This record gives sequence, C-alpha cells and structure tokens, in this order.
Amino acid sequence: MSRQSRVTALAMGVTLLVACATTTLTSTWQAPDAQAFSLSGKTIGVVFITTEESLRRAGENALAADLSSRGARAFGTYHLLPSGQQYDAQQAQGRLMAAGANAVVTMRVVGTDQRITYTPGTVITPTYRGFAPYWTNGWRTVYQPGTLRTDTLVSVETLVYSLPAEQSSQLIWASTSRTTNPSGLDALARDVADATASQMVRMGFLAR
Repeated sequence: MSRQSRVTALAMGVTLLVACATTTLTSTWQAPDAQAFSLSGKTIGVVFITTEESLRRAGENALAADLSSRGARAFGTYHLLPSGQQYDAQQAQGRLMAAGANAVVTMRVVGTDQRITYTPGTVITPTYRGFAPYWTNGWRTVYQPGTLRTDTLVSVETLVYSLPAEQSSQLIWASTSRTTNPSGLDALARDVADATASQMVRMGFLAR
C-alpha cells in the first residue's frame, strides 16, 4: 500500500469522538484574474486523488454532487480516467476537454495529525471536624477523574484549474482545509467541498 493510500485509509478509519466533523479552510489563494472565471454553468471534471478505487469513486461522487447543487455541471472522472490511465497528464487533459470540461477540481489528502486534550480531575476536600459533616460532604465531593480526548485532524488540498480550449490551463483557486474527526470519505469530501464551495460563493465563483 502506498503512502497516499495509508494516509487516506487512516483518515477514513477514524472513530468519531464528537457528534459531527467540522471543516475550516486554513489557507486560500486565487489567481489575480480569477474573478473573470465563474464556475456557475460550467462543466467541471472532479478528481479525488487516491490509489484506492472505492475511495476515489465515493469522494468524486460527493464532491460532484456538492458542486452541481451550486450551479455547476460536475462529474466524477473515475470512469473517464480509470486506474492505470490517470498518470499521463496530457492524456488526462485531452480526455477531460473531449468530455466538455471547462475546468477540473482536484482534491487530495495531504496529511493527518492527532490532537490530544487532557482535562485534569477535580476533588473538593470535605471537612473533617466531625462524623456528620464529613459523611455528608464526603458523599457529595467524590473525585471526578480526568478525561483524555483524541481528535484526528485531516488536511486536504483542493485545486481548481481552468481548461480553456485555445490556451494553457491555469490554476485559478487553491485551498487547504482541516477537518476534525471525519466519519468517512463521503463525509470528508462533503465537508471539504461545502466549506470550499461556500468560500467560492462568497468570492463570486459559484452561484448562491
């Protein structure tokens, strides 16, 4: 299993310790002339970069659905660029453009981290001046043990490239996100796609 597969598998195998995952964008970048390129109404090829085919399909379907719900015409590329045929960049770009794609959005897990939070225990000392005061306070001041919580943080890189018919492709958007305790690939892709798309809406790249 490759390093990318191990990283993705680790991210997907995490057991939830909280009710839901949360995603925040830790960095964003846009090309100076990116405002002139709107993804609304455009045909967009979606790529989830991983060597695990089932994970790729689930990720691309989730991302394509999110983008399509915001006015784009997005499609997964796992059928267009199946395993073993996705490494040739020129062939990939040719097939994407032949399928009518005006842009391509890629998503890739770039790292996982763990954050451990310890909350110390608490105890209130009862009075020892007599049996009755001690007995009453002793039962009411039982020691509360400390807690240890482990959160898994998954970092994802999202890139948007334009695919103009008569010019070279250009990077028009880039972001890095951090998701806390994703429950699975679908949830990770949906959360990252939603956070990224929401920012694109605010910047005018997608319809509200």
